[in-house]
Amino acid sequence: MFKTLTAISLAVFLPVVGLIGYFGDPSASAQKSETGTLERLIVSSGTVSMKLDLGRLNGDLKGTGEMSELRFDADKNALFAIVVFENELRGAVPGELPITPKGSAELPGKLGTGFENLMIERSAPGSAYEFVVRDRRTWYPFFNIEGQQVKYDNGSRLLNIEGGRMLVSDRFANDLGRKGIAGTVIGEFSLSARMRQVEVTELADGEIITNVLPAQKGAEAGTRPGPDVVVGDVYGLAQFGSSSGSQVGLALGTVSCNYGEENLNWNALPSNDHPVIPQNLYRMSGGAGNDERFEQIGQSHVKHAFTALTQNICGLGCNGVGGSRLGSGCSDPYSASLNSGPNLGSKAWINPFTGDYPRGDSATPPNNHSGHSHVGPSHRILTEISDLSNSQNPGATYYAEGQYVTPHEYQWCQSNPGECNMYNNVSYRRYSVSGNGSPFSFNAEGSTVREKAAVEAWPGATVTRIEPDPGNDGIGMVAYKVTNTSPGVWHYEYAVYNQNLDRAIQSFAVPLADGVSISNIDFHAPPQHPGWNNDGTAGSAGFSSAAWAETQTASEMKWSSETIAQNSNANAIRWGTMYNFRFDSTSPPELRNATVGFFKTGAPITVEVLAPAGAATVSYSIAGRVTDAGGRPIKFAYVILLDSSGEIGWAFSNNLGFYQITGVAPGTGYTIGAKAKNYSFNDFEIDVNDNVTGVNLVANP
Repeated sequence: MFKTLTAISLAVFLPVVGLIGYFGDPSASAQKSETGTLERLIVSSGTVSMKLDLGRLNGDLKGTGEMSELRFDADKNALFAIVVFENELRGAVPGELPITPKGSAELPGKLGTGFENLMIERSAPGSAYEFVVRDRRTWYPFFNIEGQQVKYDNGSRLLNIEGGRMLVSDRFANDLGRKGIAGTVIGEFSLSARMRQVEVTELADGEIITNVLPAQKGAEAGTRPGPDVVVGDVYGLAQFGSSSGSQVGLALGTVSCNYGEENLNWNALPSNDHPVIPQNLYRMSGGAGNDERFEQIGQSHVKHAFTALTQNICGLGCNGVGGSRLGSGCSDPYSASLNSGPNLGSKAWINPFTGDYPRGDSATPPNNHSGHSHVGPSHRILTEISDLSNSQNPGATYYAEGQYVTPHEYQWCQSNPGECNMYNNVSYRRYSVSGNGSPFSFNAEGSTVREKAAVEAWPGATVTRIEPDPGNDGIGMVAYKVTNTSPGVWHYEYAVYNQNLDRAIQSFAVPLADGVSISNIDFHAPPQHPGWNNDGTAGSAGFSSAAWAETQTASEMKWSSETIAQNSNANAIRWGTMYNFRFDSTSPPELRNATVGFFKTGAPITVEVLAPAGAATVSYSIAGRVTDAGGRPIKFAYVILLDSSGEIGWAFSNNLGFYQITGVAPGTGYTIGAKAKNYSFNDFEIDVNDNVTGVNLVANP
């Protein structure tokens, strides 16, 4: 079997020959000869500054002209590159530079919700603007940049972009309800970045003499000790084969990048020392913003990797090692068609933390399809047509996720504690879907978000990592989001994700405070693949798709699958999958501890979430004055309040005879009285339905 390299991004695959002319207005000498050294460099470290007139942006039409500066760190090793010919800057390659804010800021509309996920896009040639500020999750444009000055110092390899005028995009102005500010200057943009060399090409009269990808190591290059496979890119999501019943099969292209300083073992079957590659699909939908819930709607079996290539797609430099090992800094692409199988291996054979699975020449090979026929959805990202249909999911957005699991990383971790890279092997990308029935088409929106699970794209959600047994098993995540769907009603949405926990997850319980009422209780899980001969499940029956049992008590709402003792093929949350749990309540949220229980082994753990609060305790006060029969104040009188069970409140009168009893629950039939030296008082009944004043106690004559 051969692997075919398809173009993934212009930043990576732009031909070397012609780069000079491509970047516009080259020098005369370069035009004549194209002889010399051509370098491609990417960001090693850097900062971005945006000075914005927040007054005008927030709706102050007069404005003060005062600028607020927002500062950001530039992500290392992003697909944001420049080309230098004979030590002179020729231009920036189309690509994206994610930026991370250094502080917080109160910003209007979608800029506030997208502030943590901004990126600078270098647009393709011919675009209206060279640089655009976008939300990297949604590709939403906030500002266009014009008039910038670009400077590059070859000695220090320092790139500066200065004086860029920031223009409000038409879409952002429209969403703010202020179309009149579209295209107006709202601030100033600058970037300062240290660049590092990732490709050097020697040209002679336009011909390539040598082309070198310098191997890089250390923090500047972005590499780490040990072997470390990362999903550098996901691309090409597509449907493969025809539908079968109500389901279709999809596949996703993945690019593996070895961020490690050690070459990563890549021995093909029958060896059991190579990565395996599952793919997942998620949908975000519901609520006014179509972001109320984030659900997994599809999962695949695994591609067994073979024959590593020696490309430089992640811009780390590549040491040239390929074949049975993926060299340090090197990249290896698998197209969607290659990842579609159909002969993909079962996930059931694989321990996702250790990467262990049987050899291909053992009695239980991990990818045996003997006596097994395939249909369109077989082993691919198994997805219900109803979960993709535009008419049934208006406004929904989709997220494709790739993952790599490899035994070499675990083995290295055991021999080199502290150099454990088994937790960053997941990346995702946003997609849109077109169609109301098979076949569907897909379009990428934005760039790949590396080393993050797709659930981390859920806006407004809190995502908490769980690690029940550090060093002995993997990690998962619990995400939650509470929305006030109507006056006095809250929707509670929870997502429990298992990234590489071999123990799997069997139960999830949310605490309920006293008096809490819940409704619309629900559960969601992606479909499971049917069993086939030699698939690693008990009796080759496949994993169950049974909905989890729902058990509500006065103190908790619990969902659970069958236990392992009841059914070893139970529908537990196994690795690379995420399930959802939800309900509505008239009680507002408060922080409480939910409980996560496990399927194979291990005690339950707790994780902080928002859960319905109990009814608020209502209390009132009783106030008045204590006097003698002639109206003179009695100080230090002991005022007592009682219910049928006895004393519940008291207070002493002050020098003027005034008192106040606080913390009184609403009710009827309270008795109030007083005691004081040389005086007697008559008790009387009082009802409390609000704060009560003027409850005067007069001593007997």
